[in-house]
Amino acid sequence: MVPAAKRVFFRSYDVRMAGVDNSSVAASSARHALSPMAPAMADTPAFDHLRSLLQRCALELAFVDPEGDDRRRQLQDLIAELADDISATSPPPPVQAAMEQAAEWIAAGPINQQQLARFSAWEPWMAEAITAWERGFTLPAWPAETIEAASPAGMPSQPSQSLPDENVTVLPAGTDAEFMRLFCVEAEELLQDIEQGVLTLETSPSDSDTLATVFRAFHTFKGNAGAMKLVTLQAVAHELESLLDAARRGKRLLDRNAIDTVLAGADIFSRYAAEAVHQLDGNDVGRPLPLAIPAVIASVHAVLASPSKPPPAEVAAAPATGPTATVPSKAGTPPAPDAGIPASSTAATSAAGSKSSSTPPLRSASSSAASVRVDTRKLDGLVDLVGELVIAESMVAQASLTSADEHLARLLGHLRGITRDLQRTAMSMRMVPIRGAFQKMTRLVRDTAHELGKDIRLELKGEETELDRTVIEEIGDPLVHMIRNAADHGIELPDERKAAGKPAAGTIRLEAFHEGGFVVIRLRDDGRGLDPAKLRAKAIERGLITADAQLTAREAFDMIFAPGFSTASRVTDLSGRGVGMDVVRRNIERLRGKVEIDSEPGSGTSFTIFMPLTLAIIEGLIVGVGEQRFVIPTLSVRESFRPQSDHVTTVQGRGELVDVRGRLVPLLRLGDHLGVAAGIRDPHRGIVVVVEAGHERRCLLVDELLGKQEVVIKSLGETFVSQKVFAGAAILGDGRVGLILDATALVRLSRRNTETAA
Repeated sequence: MVPAAKRVFFRSYDVRMAGVDNSSVAASSARHALSPMAPAMADTPAFDHLRSLLQRCALELAFVDPEGDDRRRQLQDLIAELADDISATSPPPPVQAAMEQAAEWIAAGPINQQQLARFSAWEPWMAEAITAWERGFTLPAWPAETIEAASPAGMPSQPSQSLPDENVTVLPAGTDAEFMRLFCVEAEELLQDIEQGVLTLETSPSDSDTLATVFRAFHTFKGNAGAMKLVTLQAVAHELESLLDAARRGKRLLDRNAIDTVLAGADIFSRYAAEAVHQLDGNDVGRPLPLAIPAVIASVHAVLASPSKPPPAEVAAAPATGPTATVPSKAGTPPAPDAGIPASSTAATSAAGSKSSSTPPLRSASSSAASVRVDTRKLDGLVDLVGELVIAESMVAQASLTSADEHLARLLGHLRGITRDLQRTAMSMRMVPIRGAFQKMTRLVRDTAHELGKDIRLELKGEETELDRTVIEEIGDPLVHMIRNAADHGIELPDERKAAGKPAAGTIRLEAFHEGGFVVIRLRDDGRGLDPAKLRAKAIERGLITADAQLTAREAFDMIFAPGFSTASRVTDLSGRGVGMDVVRRNIERLRGKVEIDSEPGSGTSFTIFMPLTLAIIEGLIVGVGEQRFVIPTLSVRESFRPQSDHVTTVQGRGELVDVRGRLVPLLRLGDHLGVAAGIRDPHRGIVVVVEAGHERRCLLVDELLGKQEVVIKSLGETFVSQKVFAGAAILGDGRVGLILDATALVRLSRRNTETAA
């Protein structure tokens, strides 16, 4: 049997032994810390024997069940043997006093929760004290104070926020950097499974399969931490594992407090892994990391000691299948601290109507059996070499066009097929499912909903859609801003939704799919929507537009991306300062994507992001200006045409304008702007390419269209880092270099630049 509260493996967890006089031990420990260390025992095997006995004590404590079998006799014998062996070796006074204290506890009567809380502080202190004694170091401070759980009155129902954080050494001496990186990578995967599983358990606490999966994830993490000698993390994982084990054995239900505690522990692991990678990269090496370990351990003990609450009726009655599940709170009021909050669970329902589940399956232990970890730098190098091969193949094919040798043509065709297959395979190695980025949003929705006092459920679809790993890494922050914005500004409070005839629980739907060679990410909420008139008035108030400016609905919606723009009536921890959405647009456009908004007042708002599949290869429209070739990303191209004589006009102060379907769009002569001698000066004889960024458009005048082609992007290097017109370069099939235009920069040129170019 595993106890309801197990031992703690770290020394800085302050414990007050309630009802027990620890003054002698504490005073002895304090005096000893200020004095030279007593001579260490010369017999190292003797220390090993002491550690062995202590480990056996810890093992007995781990299997003590205060509600069942009593291992007091076995533990008493081990403590007596340990005390005799220590006394025979002239121990430091604090060690001797600690052994006497343990003997008093075990002699006091049957082992109960109070006794376990005491021993959970004593055992790890003894382990560190014996090591310090052996090496001649100063003994650790005696844990003279305990959590309230050790008192007969019981434990608090919430984690103690007054407990100070523990400063943890991130990279212990002698840490193997390569193994530590592997530990951090696997930790990230385990934490993702843990978080998703725990959020599922919040709405389905009796889901035994998910509970077992989360338990195994913590057990694996504890083992990995032990292998890396991360004793502190191993201790936290051990405590959380105990909590989950109690739930697994049916001794307690995972209520709101338990879920919060497990998530808080997962946050500790996540912060540690991120800091470890930071220091492994050579940044702030040796900096200690403050972690709320004492508060989390106190919370574990509090949850284990508190009575288990039955699940809310809504959760117990929830169907096993369906796209989402949520725990509604009382209408119009924030959820109580210990009530079920609107939990976000996920499902991917296919268009064919396949059976949906409350959450995507967690990764099984065998799912990675056929995979191999590869350094991303090696992978990027392979992709670069394949890109060079594609370019070389195109150049050879171009040079052979004048040859009449049919055999050579067949061989080149065969080479072209192999090269294309190799290119697709290499690019697919960079592609990863967007599932990870999506599932991170479930925790965000859960916490945000609780903070706002709203019922919000998150629906996920298309999690298997694959993108370039770099794109997925960069899309995380924009998604966070957009979801927080939807939860704060979009979804109404339950009372407001009911008054509008809506369900009390709001819905945020996040989906991804392929369309036209791009990946589309769509975020939609069923909240209050955007009011174009209100947005226009706010823009005038902020001085973003003039009072006589006329905006279409789409242009009004796009105003929320303006820096400093906010519709919030007050500043909160979530929003209201007018930052966030402008960052969203900048980050998306930096990835050569674009974002569009559609909204209907009272029905909700939809954000649609168009992203390239990869940042290494883009599909581009190749245009000619004089002797030069340029590439325009097709994602930015709206249309191209040869204008009629009455479509081009010149307006004082605005330069040349082109009538594009009833809308006057500024004309930019690309050759003049780039300093290239254009072959065609008359717009009616050239080609106009309409490019757009947001609600803004611009017409680019070029000499000719040369076709559409996938090109491998090459960096321009530091020499051109200050220029804003080109996003990179590509080697075309004829061996010439084509510069890739940054359509967003061209669209948003100042009016004066446009007039000069005109």
